[in-house]
Amino acid sequence: MNKREPIKSVFLYGIFICYLFLLIFIFFLSRVSLLELFNSQRTLLRSINLIPFNSISEYISGSSVNLKRFAFSNVVGNIAIFIPFGIYLPLFKNDKRVLTNLLFIFIVSLFVEIIQWLFGIGTSDIDDIILNCLGGWVGILGYKFLLLILRDEKKVRTAITILSAIVGLPVILFLLFFIKLRL
Repeated sequence: MNKREPIKSVFLYGIFICYLFLLIFIFFLSRVSLLELFNSQRTLLRSINLIPFNSISEYISGSSVNLKRFAFSNVVGNIAIFIPFGIYLPLFKNDKRVLTNLLFIFIVSLFVEIIQWLFGIGTSDIDDIILNCLGGWVGILGYKFLLLILRDEKKVRTAITILSAIVGLPVILFLLFFIKLRL
Protein backbone atom coordinates (compact mmCIF):
# COMPACT_ATOMS: atom_id res chain seq x y z
CA MET A 1 0.00 0.00 0.00
CA ASN A 2 1.26 3.45 -0.91
CA LYS A 3 2.09 5.72 2.04
CA ARG A 4 -0.08 8.44 0.53
CA GLU A 5 -3.27 6.33 0.42
CA PRO A 6 -4.24 6.90 4.09
CA ILE A 7 -3.61 10.64 3.68
CA LYS A 8 -5.79 10.72 0.55
CA SER A 9 -8.53 8.80 2.35
CA VAL A 10 -8.48 11.09 5.38
CA PHE A 11 -8.53 14.14 3.08
CA LEU A 12 -11.44 12.78 1.01
CA TYR A 13 -13.48 11.86 4.08
CA GLY A 14 -12.69 15.27 5.59
CA ILE A 15 -13.92 17.07 2.47
CA PHE A 16 -17.01 14.86 2.37
CA ILE A 17 -17.80 15.64 6.03
CA CYS A 18 -17.38 19.38 5.32
CA TYR A 19 -19.73 18.94 2.35
CA LEU A 20 -22.30 17.22 4.59
CA PHE A 21 -22.08 20.13 7.07
CA LEU A 22 -22.62 22.50 4.15
CA LEU A 23 -25.75 20.54 3.16
CA ILE A 24 -27.07 20.76 6.73
CA PHE A 25 -26.49 24.51 6.79
CA ILE A 26 -28.09 25.06 3.40
CA PHE A 27 -31.12 22.81 3.91
CA PHE A 28 -31.86 23.51 7.56
CA LEU A 29 -30.05 26.51 9.01
CA SER A 30 -29.85 29.01 6.15
CA ARG A 31 -33.48 30.05 6.56
CA VAL A 32 -33.85 29.92 10.34
CA SER A 33 -31.54 30.15 13.32
CA LEU A 34 -30.86 27.13 15.47
CA LEU A 35 -33.08 28.58 18.22
CA GLU A 36 -35.94 29.26 15.79
CA LEU A 37 -35.70 25.70 14.49
CA PHE A 38 -37.40 24.34 17.59
CA ASN A 39 -40.04 27.08 17.89
CA SER A 40 -43.45 25.40 17.94
CA GLN A 41 -44.95 28.25 15.88
CA ARG A 42 -42.79 27.25 12.90
CA THR A 43 -44.88 24.15 12.29
CA LEU A 44 -47.89 26.35 11.58
CA LEU A 45 -46.12 27.67 8.47
CA ARG A 46 -45.58 24.32 6.78
CA SER A 47 -46.23 23.91 3.09
CA ILE A 48 -45.80 21.00 0.75
CA ASN A 49 -46.03 20.36 -2.99
CA LEU A 50 -46.60 16.75 -4.03
CA ILE A 51 -47.36 17.45 -7.70
CA PRO A 52 -44.27 16.70 -9.84
CA PHE A 53 -42.98 19.64 -11.93
CA ASN A 54 -45.63 21.99 -10.48
CA SER A 55 -43.12 24.46 -9.01
CA ILE A 56 -40.89 24.28 -12.08
CA SER A 57 -43.84 25.00 -14.40
CA GLU A 58 -44.85 27.95 -12.21
CA TYR A 59 -41.31 29.28 -12.51
CA ILE A 60 -41.37 28.94 -16.29
CA SER A 61 -44.79 30.54 -16.71
CA GLY A 62 -44.08 33.40 -14.27
CA SER A 63 -43.39 36.80 -15.75
CA SER A 64 -41.64 38.51 -12.84
CA VAL A 65 -37.89 39.07 -13.23
CA ASN A 66 -37.38 38.31 -9.53
CA LEU A 67 -39.31 35.05 -9.90
CA LYS A 68 -37.15 34.08 -12.89
CA ARG A 69 -33.96 34.79 -10.90
CA PHE A 70 -35.25 32.80 -7.93
CA ALA A 71 -36.38 29.99 -10.23
CA PHE A 72 -33.01 29.78 -11.95
CA SER A 73 -31.09 29.75 -8.66
CA ASN A 74 -33.50 27.22 -7.14
CA VAL A 75 -33.41 24.81 -10.08
CA VAL A 76 -29.65 25.09 -10.69
CA GLY A 77 -28.92 25.09 -6.96
CA ASN A 78 -30.93 21.93 -6.29
CA ILE A 79 -29.11 20.16 -9.11
CA ALA A 80 -25.63 21.49 -8.29
CA ILE A 81 -25.78 20.82 -4.55
CA PHE A 82 -26.16 17.05 -5.10
CA ILE A 83 -23.55 16.60 -7.84
CA PRO A 84 -20.73 16.11 -5.29
CA PHE A 85 -22.92 13.59 -3.43
CA GLY A 86 -23.21 11.60 -6.65
CA ILE A 87 -19.44 11.70 -7.13
CA TYR A 88 -18.47 10.75 -3.58
CA LEU A 89 -21.10 8.05 -3.07
CA PRO A 90 -19.69 5.44 -5.49
CA LEU A 91 -16.20 6.40 -4.38
CA PHE A 92 -16.93 5.43 -0.76
CA LYS A 93 -19.34 2.54 -1.32
CA ASN A 94 -18.48 -0.93 -2.54
CA ASP A 95 -21.70 -1.06 -4.55
CA LYS A 96 -21.00 1.05 -7.65
CA ARG A 97 -24.30 0.42 -9.44
CA VAL A 98 -25.94 3.59 -10.71
CA LEU A 99 -29.47 2.58 -9.71
CA THR A 100 -28.48 1.63 -6.15
CA ASN A 101 -26.63 4.90 -5.62
CA LEU A 102 -29.45 6.90 -7.20
CA LEU A 103 -31.93 5.20 -4.86
CA PHE A 104 -29.73 6.19 -1.90
CA ILE A 105 -29.66 9.81 -3.15
CA PHE A 106 -33.46 9.73 -3.50
CA ILE A 107 -33.85 8.50 0.09
CA VAL A 108 -31.50 11.19 1.44
CA SER A 109 -33.34 13.90 -0.52
CA LEU A 110 -36.72 12.59 0.65
CA PHE A 111 -35.44 12.58 4.23
CA VAL A 112 -34.33 16.23 3.85
CA GLU A 113 -37.76 17.26 2.54
CA ILE A 114 -39.54 15.40 5.37
CA ILE A 115 -37.37 17.14 7.99
CA GLN A 116 -38.02 20.50 6.32
CA TRP A 117 -41.76 19.80 6.47
CA LEU A 118 -41.66 18.63 10.10
CA PHE A 119 -39.82 21.78 11.23
CA GLY A 120 -41.65 24.15 8.86
CA ILE A 121 -38.50 25.20 7.00
CA GLY A 122 -39.31 26.51 3.56
CA THR A 123 -41.50 24.46 1.26
CA SER A 124 -41.24 20.71 1.00
CA ASP A 125 -41.37 20.06 -2.71
CA ILE A 126 -41.31 16.92 -4.85
CA ASP A 127 -39.55 19.02 -7.51
CA ASP A 128 -36.61 19.50 -5.12
CA ILE A 129 -36.32 15.71 -4.81
CA ILE A 130 -36.43 15.33 -8.60
CA LEU A 131 -33.78 18.03 -9.08
CA ASN A 132 -31.58 16.64 -6.30
CA CYS A 133 -31.74 13.19 -7.90
CA LEU A 134 -30.85 14.72 -11.25
CA GLY A 135 -27.81 16.36 -9.67
CA GLY A 136 -26.82 13.11 -7.96
CA TRP A 137 -27.19 11.27 -11.26
CA VAL A 138 -24.92 13.83 -12.98
CA GLY A 139 -22.36 13.23 -10.22
CA ILE A 140 -22.60 9.45 -10.57
CA LEU A 141 -22.18 9.76 -14.33
CA GLY A 142 -19.17 12.04 -13.74
CA TYR A 143 -17.63 9.34 -11.55
CA LYS A 144 -18.37 6.67 -14.17
CA PHE A 145 -16.90 8.92 -16.89
CA LEU A 146 -13.67 9.33 -14.92
CA LEU A 147 -13.58 5.57 -14.41
CA LEU A 148 -14.07 5.03 -18.14
CA ILE A 149 -11.25 7.45 -19.02
CA LEU A 150 -8.75 6.49 -16.31
CA ARG A 151 -9.66 2.76 -16.24
CA ASP A 152 -8.42 2.37 -12.67
CA GLU A 153 -10.28 3.11 -9.45
CA LYS A 154 -7.11 4.26 -7.67
CA LYS A 155 -6.50 6.82 -10.42
CA VAL A 156 -10.11 7.97 -10.14
CA ARG A 157 -9.69 8.33 -6.38
CA THR A 158 -6.53 10.37 -6.94
CA ALA A 159 -8.25 12.56 -9.57
CA ILE A 160 -11.22 13.20 -7.26
CA THR A 161 -8.82 13.99 -4.41
CA ILE A 162 -7.05 16.57 -6.58
CA LEU A 163 -10.37 18.03 -7.82
CA SER A 164 -11.63 18.17 -4.23
CA ALA A 165 -8.52 20.09 -3.19
CA ILE A 166 -8.60 22.50 -6.14
CA VAL A 167 -12.35 23.00 -6.56
CA GLY A 168 -14.32 21.37 -3.74
CA LEU A 169 -12.55 22.72 -0.68
CA PRO A 170 -12.46 26.36 -1.85
CA VAL A 171 -16.15 26.24 -2.82
CA ILE A 172 -17.16 24.69 0.50
CA LEU A 173 -15.09 27.22 2.45
CA PHE A 174 -16.55 30.07 0.42
CA LEU A 175 -20.10 28.91 1.04
CA LEU A 176 -19.55 28.17 4.72
CA PHE A 177 -17.62 31.27 5.70
CA PHE A 178 -18.32 34.04 3.20
CA ILE A 179 -22.04 33.72 2.58
CA LYS A 180 -23.97 34.89 5.59
CA LEU A 181 -25.82 31.88 6.91
CA ARG A 182 -27.87 32.57 10.00
CA LEU A 183 -26.95 30.26 12.86
